[in-house]
Amino acid sequence: MKTNSRLLAAAALFIGAVPAVSAHPGLENAAGFTSGLLHPFTGLDHMLAMLAVGLLAVQLRAPRLLPGAFLAAMCLGAAAGAWTGTLTGLEQGVAASVFVLGLLVALRVRMPAWAGATWVGAFDLMHGAAHGAEMPASAGGLSYGLGFAAATSLLLAAGVAAGNLSSRLPARASRAPGWILAAAGLALLAMASAATT
Repeated sequence: MKTNSRLLAAAALFIGAVPAVSAHPGLENAAGFTSGLLHPFTGLDHMLAMLAVGLLAVQLRAPRLLPGAFLAAMCLGAAAGAWTGTLTGLEQGVAASVFVLGLLVALRVRMPAWAGATWVGAFDLMHGAAHGAEMPASAGGLSYGLGFAAATSLLLAAGVAAGNLSSRLPARASRAPGWILAAAGLALLAMASAATT
């Protein structure tokens, strides 16, 4: 009972912090590799998705395939987003992906690794499109893109490490990160929807 109370308290604190760190501040003067490297760390929505992908990758025993699909889809989406600009509903889609990925982890959903990679790739096209649309003209496309791809790789590796740690927990406790991610995804979705109304 004590463990459940602590997990709920941690989730409440985490979700309470979401509004403070869900935006991507300071992009107007971004330029080059360093700016790209820092960018993924400025948005909680993207960091949570990368953590969820790492957790799901371990759960599906595909610790290279799912992160690889994420990275490839993000780069493709970023190129598309830089070309099209911001699309309606993109932020809601990003938030919804955190919610769904969190549920897949929390419910310990089993599926073939290729199906997991397909889910991840579809979601991460949206994440990449958001990154590409947010990239200012001053960023220097290729070097900026290499920077955020490097940061994404680091965050995905951290997600896989978290998944390995989580897999060693008792069954009930190993589901907690997924429930926290799903709850954070719902909070982000509510914020994104409120911002568009």
